[in-house]
Amino acid sequence: MLGLITDKIDHLNKPKGSLGELERLAAQICLIQQTLSPVLSHPCHLLLGGDHGIEREGVSLSPREVTWQQMINFTHGGGGVNMLCRQHGFDLRIVDMGVDHDLADVPGIIHHKIAWGTENFLYGPAMTQAQFDQTIDVGAMLVDECHREGCNVVCIGEMGIANTSPSSIWMSLMGHLPLDECIGAGAGLDTAGVRHKREVLRAAVDHYLHTRTGDSIEEMVRYFGGFEMVGAIGAMLRAAELGMVVLVDGFIMTACMLAASRWYPDILDYAVFGHCGDESGHRRMLDLMNARPLLQLGLRLGEGTGALCAYPILETAVRMVNEMNDFDHAHITKYF
Repeated sequence: MLGLITDKIDHLNKPKGSLGELERLAAQICLIQQTLSPVLSHPCHLLLGGDHGIEREGVSLSPREVTWQQMINFTHGGGGVNMLCRQHGFDLRIVDMGVDHDLADVPGIIHHKIAWGTENFLYGPAMTQAQFDQTIDVGAMLVDECHREGCNVVCIGEMGIANTSPSSIWMSLMGHLPLDECIGAGAGLDTAGVRHKREVLRAAVDHYLHTRTGDSIEEMVRYFGGFEMVGAIGAMLRAAELGMVVLVDGFIMTACMLAASRWYPDILDYAVFGHCGDESGHRRMLDLMNARPLLQLGLRLGEGTGALCAYPILETAVRMVNEMNDFDHAHITKYF
């Protein structure tokens, strides 16, 4: 199949390789869909919310109530993610995976609360095995629902104060990198705040290394992850099983894709990395997967906004392979 795809792209009426990254991206989408005429249909954006026990240790500038406040704001259409979903025609689904607030009566929120936030991983696992299994299943179920409605490209975003902390730890442990090199300012910590965050996370990792029962990716993810993060992993894995394009956002969602790729390396064939963000270490984490992000705009909002910004580039790549003439039909001499 790859040979047929390459042949089609190389015979479009342009110098070979002259559309650069668009050609690589078009070939990837053709391979995912196993067709020479790819289509992007009914794009869906899953915005997953959850709170983190580690927030209690002062590792984030933002207080935890910002999680539920923003979740409600999203239902009113007032977030950056709302604007971008409207602009690019995404069906936005706002999901409570584990927010530490009662959102049951808020219209516009899908309710799959596993618990009222995770436990504090400074002292033990963030979630139980049963909670982990349930969270993976919910993520997969959300993708199944999108797929039944005709979706073949899914974007995933997150809302969870302090979720750069587990992301940094996953990056360090899965990438075999010094922890301090994986920790950044998150939502805006100053120098003293970053120093405190490093101390807390080093202590948490030390405790994990001395108490873990094995060396599996699953145990690592369960010990540190948030419900919104583990739900995203379940969604990514299921989307790949269904042959869908998976748009990957910033630091947190890249950490989730890193974890998913450690279980199922072929998932990277389905992943399109939207951007390289402004969080310290994001570029290095992308490099762990040889990922080539489409944009670099200095973004660090989360919510899936960077991936949504990149979506028009996917549309352009698909239009290129479907709508450009080849040399024969354009009656142009093929000179290479």
